[in-house]
Parts: sequence; structure tokens; C-alpha cells
Amino acid sequence: MTGQPLVITAVAIPSTPDAGSHQGALGAGDASRVAEVAGAVSGLPEYQALREAHELEKWGDLDRCPTLSESLEYWRGSDYEDRQLFIARLGQETVGTCSVTLPLRENTYTAGISVDVAGAYRRQGWGRRLLEHAEAVAVRRGRTSLDAYCEVPAAQVGRAARLLHAKSGAGGLPADDPAVAFAASAGYELEQVERAGRLALPVHPNHLESLETEASSKAGGYAVADWADTCPDELVHQYAALKARMSSDVPIAGLDWEAEVWDAARVRHEEQANIRSGVQSQVAAALHRTSGELVAYTVLNWRPGVPGSITQQDTLVVEEHRGKRLGLLIKAANLRAAQQRWPAARSVLTWNAVENRHMLAINTLLGFKPAGYEGEWQKRLG
Repeated sequence: MTGQPLVITAVAIPSTPDAGSHQGALGAGDASRVAEVAGAVSGLPEYQALREAHELEKWGDLDRCPTLSESLEYWRGSDYEDRQLFIARLGQETVGTCSVTLPLRENTYTAGISVDVAGAYRRQGWGRRLLEHAEAVAVRRGRTSLDAYCEVPAAQVGRAARLLHAKSGAGGLPADDPAVAFAASAGYELEQVERAGRLALPVHPNHLESLETEASSKAGGYAVADWADTCPDELVHQYAALKARMSSDVPIAGLDWEAEVWDAARVRHEEQANIRSGVQSQVAAALHRTSGELVAYTVLNWRPGVPGSITQQDTLVVEEHRGKRLGLLIKAANLRAAQQRWPAARSVLTWNAVENRHMLAINTLLGFKPAGYEGEWQKRLG
């Protein structure tokens, strides 16, 4: 392979689920059709194989890894975000991938950047070549603020000789970790660190009941509403308002992000994208009895392709209703529903900003243990 040029090509994915000769939506129960369509998309199987190898190398499992159907749906992009995926090859060998995500409704000055190099090709300069390619795409689209992330197992952070501390002042990552060193040397700043936690399942019903009783004693003016996969029509506008608050009310340290605009159509788009990719969702929300408004919500996701793992997504209690144990109330209720709906699951993964002490305390009460740390990086251009 010596002397062969590095060739970086875009992965072309149909813009709609029924584009071309492949008709109909793709779900987890249609694995053969997912593989058929993905196989017809040059580069996607290579990307998926590289991503899975990376996850297995770092974590020993695929709990954090998107399934093939999720990847196919995600990289299709949407009216809300353009997503561009690239494969780098030397001859017939896959060297790595890079990607650029470009918000289209808000944060239109930002771009998400990702680089992944196959194990056999690391520390040879290919990662920098891929990063330069991704950054050039972002610059051509007029983006001036680039963001990226990396994850490090908790044990590695615990034994690190030196930490690179986040600019937020909370948390840090091992300075000698290859991904950390790579990002720092490329001009990215570590703005925030999130702690990944893992909860072993099942949680004993008595423990959940005790937590729900404790929370209910301070949340007498609220009721729990829940749903599977699709928000009821009568709540969807309120749910959209909460999701907008989620993008502005949670700690973001010095990250250069503005609030997202959510409406019922955007909620329905997200729900349908999940359904097409085989992701199932369980939502619990807190309803303020006096006003009739939703004031808190939490989301759990499960994939049949990774049946042992549940992923905790958003959790938000709006500022005006904090201090009433609503976070604990809805999380405990949602865990109870999730255990009944997905009995094969053996753990839940969640992520919280290290400075978000209140939510971390709730997760500790539920039984979450530290599993890793994620760095949120930012590079401002010009």
C-alpha cells in the first residue's frame, strides 16, 4: 500500500426511506431489508464495521453503538440537520471515517466534527488528514464554531497521571489519552465533561416504590403522565415546549450553542425517525395539576438489536418547578415502566454534566455507578 494516495469519498445515502427501488420504512423487525439497503450504500457497511470495532475495543460491548438501522436513518439527515459522512481508503483498505453535522434551523454557525481511524492506521497522520477534510467541509458551509466529543472509561480517568481540566472548572480527562491529546493538539478546547453512569437492572421494586413514595411526599400538586413511542396529541405542543427548554436550561458550560425551536412537527419527526430505525421510547412526564401544564419529562430508549441495554436520553424539570423531587418521581416511574416493557435489559446508561450536581444526586439514589467520562470540545474559527 506504500505510495497509494488516501482517497476520501462521501457516503451517499438516500434522502428518504423509500428512495429508489427500496419502498417502505425500515424497522428493527426488518433486518434483512436494512442490510439490503445499507449494502447498496457505498461506504456505510465499512463505517458500521469500524464503529463497532472501536466500541468493542474501548468498552467491550456495543451498548453505546448505533445499530445498522440507526446509522442508516441518522446519516440520511433531515430538514433540521444536514449530516455528511466520509470514508477514507488506501487502495481497498479502509483507513478511517470522518463526519460533519450541520444544524439547519438554529446554531447555523456551528458544525459537529467526528474522526475515527482504524486501529492499524493510527499514529500515522491519517487522523489529521481526516480532520482537515471535515473542517474544510464545515468552513465551506460558513461554519465558524466546531464541536466534537470523545469518551474515556472511568477506570482510565481514575488512574490518569495528569488530567486536562474542563474550562467549566468541573471534571477532566486524561491528558495522555490519544483522543484527548489529538483534540487538544488540533486547537479544540475542553469546554465541559459529562459523567457516564450505568445502572444495573433489574432495580428491586421495593427500592423504586420507596423512592416514588419519597418523591410523592413533596410533589402532591403533580401527576405522572406516560406514553410509549408517540406523545398523545393533546400533550404534544406542551411536550415540544419542554424539548425547547431542554436545549436552553441544562448546563452547557462555555459551549457556543443557542436554544432550539421545537414544535409538534419536530416532535413527530423525531418519533418517526426513531420508529424507522427500530428505536423504542418510554416517556414519563410531570403534569402540574393546577395549570394542567407539563413541567418535567424523562426519556428512555431501547433497541431490539442491543436488548441488554437501555439508554437514558433527556431529563428536564423546568426551573419554576424545581425543588419538588419531580426529577426523582418521573425517573423512578419511567424505570418501572421500562423494566416491565423491556425485561431483557440488564443496564441503563446515562450522561450528565459533572457540574449538574442535582441530577447526579438523583441518579446516585437510583443506583447509577460511574462508567466513563465524555469530553465536549469546541474550536472557534477566526
